[in-house]
Amino acid sequence: MSNDVLFSNRGRVAIITLNRPERLNAWTTPMRETIIEALERFNHDPEVAAIIMTGAGNRAFSAGQDLSEAHDFDGERAVAWVKEWQRYYTALRSLSKPLVMALNGTAAGSAFQVALLGDIRVGHAGVRMGQPEINAGIASTTGPWIMNAMLGMSRTIELTLTGRLMDAEECHRIGLIHHLVDEDKVFDKALEIATELAAKPPVAMRLDKQRFREMTEPGFIDCIEAGERIQREAYDSGEPARMMEEFFRQRAK
Repeated sequence: MSNDVLFSNRGRVAIITLNRPERLNAWTTPMRETIIEALERFNHDPEVAAIIMTGAGNRAFSAGQDLSEAHDFDGERAVAWVKEWQRYYTALRSLSKPLVMALNGTAAGSAFQVALLGDIRVGHAGVRMGQPEINAGIASTTGPWIMNAMLGMSRTIELTLTGRLMDAEECHRIGLIHHLVDEDKVFDKALEIATELAAKPPVAMRLDKQRFREMTEPGFIDCIEAGERIQREAYDSGEPARMMEEFFRQRAK
């Protein structure tokens, strides 16, 4: 069994730890499938009332997609890839229990999106967050949907087209990180919040979470449909592969 994703419990709080620190906790398809299965299990487990997701090490929550996996995609595989992400995001959005993100480091690309799909985010001064896909030749569809709902169109355009990563202070100021604490206090604060949320009335919690999903479902469906169309064109063009090759060359230096 792979140790790329670890699971533990603190009382009624289930903890998911992304465990590839040597690759900045970048996720692969098998990792996402493991997390989906766990989320569905936790959602139906009466002994679990809240969930924390975090990363191993002190460099990254997650760098997002492992580019070595996506390097050889063509348009058809890219469409299947979008459907895989739809399953992952649906599992996150379908949770009836609160999800707290303990951001131990950078959350980039799809990891930035997943972090924003959590309910409450805790980070420290060294955290950076953003949507750098354009730098790898990857078009963005899900990221702009999430950012637009939270930040508005102007900032969404700027972050998507520049691919820059925001520092923790900016993320806190604009409401993406709810609690900024010392680096060694991130998990403790996340556990404190998750434990508090786990004690809330469960029916009201489930119905509130259900309503948030209902409010955002039309945009989610639209971004997935757009993702299939746009990623097919992007990968058939060969641009992502060329940009990833350049990224690998620079990293090798």
